[in-house]
Amino acid sequence: MEPALAVSDLNVEILGENGAFPVVSEMSLSVRPGETICIVGESGCGKSMTALSLLRLLPDSARVASGSIRIHGEDFLAMDRRQVENFRGDKIAMIFQEPLSALNPVLTIGEQIAESVRQHRRLGRREAFARAVKCLELVQMPDPERRARQYPHELSGGMRQRAMIALALACEPKIIIADEPTTALDVTVQAQILGLISDLQKRLGTAQILITHDLGVVAEIADRVIVMYAGRRVEECSVYELFDNPIHPYTIGLMGAVPHRDRTEAAPERLTDIPGTVPPLWDLPKGCAFAPRCPGASARCLEERPPFIEKKPGHFAACWEHDDV
Repeated sequence: MEPALAVSDLNVEILGENGAFPVVSEMSLSVRPGETICIVGESGCGKSMTALSLLRLLPDSARVASGSIRIHGEDFLAMDRRQVENFRGDKIAMIFQEPLSALNPVLTIGEQIAESVRQHRRLGRREAFARAVKCLELVQMPDPERRARQYPHELSGGMRQRAMIALALACEPKIIIADEPTTALDVTVQAQILGLISDLQKRLGTAQILITHDLGVVAEIADRVIVMYAGRRVEECSVYELFDNPIHPYTIGLMGAVPHRDRTEAAPERLTDIPGTVPPLWDLPKGCAFAPRCPGASARCLEERPPFIEKKPGHFAACWEHDDV
């Protein structure tokens, strides 16, 4: 099956006072229709920059330095502005982390969804607004006709996120990118939103890339997982393999910081932390970026960057010492 989205050797730079420095390096991924890939890592590892580059929404200070992004075989980076605008919302769409800042504060929810529908489906105002109400029904918005006539600030956080999802799905795009879609929500609403996204994906057959730092979310909905550190992939495999047999020391450290059900008062197990901090992307170490924080780092790790290669079938990692981890 042809991938809905294929990214190859993507490199993204930020232009600073002292020149350009990389924020995403050698990123490659592909996602098939109906598949969910999660990209995980600490804040500042390049997850959101990867997501923004996939929609060509990078800030003015950033640019794609090299690589390719193909959507259903078409070269997205080679398209002109009009072609890109036609693709966004229709072929590929994004659910942003904070809908209050992503939604237009001076337009009602229904007007914003209807505007997208009118652009891509050439419907009249009345038809487009009716479609907007149906989209809100699809995401289980309570009293959708009323909510469609309200402004973003009049809705709760959970309702705004549902409106954001409705806007993204209004034209039934083939690819959805969700950047931390449940971070600002309480646990109950978070579970509802994740269930909603999963149900809609199964119904519409969309390919999905979810950006998150929450391994609980990863376990809930991912098919495959990419772990990023300091702008690079350090591990990639199926979600089952990631939780059962993580290879990279960074991934193992992330797993050690997650509470488990089998930890009890009778048999307590301390959560582990990863010492040190993420290095600044403009001043990365010479070798493996994780080496200064890695308990098993060797001299080679400090001097040479490990290649990202297949360690066993379907399981990729970038680590010199993985056999001893």
